[in-house]
Amino acid sequence: MISDASRNSASRETKGFIMLRGAMVMTSFRESLFDAANRAGITPNEFCLQAAAEKLRASGRRFSGIFYPGDLDTARGA
Repeated sequence: MISDASRNSASRETKGFIMLRGAMVMTSFRESLFDAANRAGITPNEFCLQAAAEKLRASGRRFSGIFYPGDLDTARGA
């Protein structure tokens, strides 16, 4: 559920593109990534962005969400 504060910040914050390309990884990592993303019901790109957001949040960075305001807290079950 998105809070009123998140809705208010949504009107002030804009979305932006992130262009990620061609990282070469070991096939075992690729298979694990695709499996985990599939089990989570999201794309591998969304899975990677969510993992990056969780790491940024853990390091003390503050932002309103990944794809929508407040969605990181929802994804983590907080």
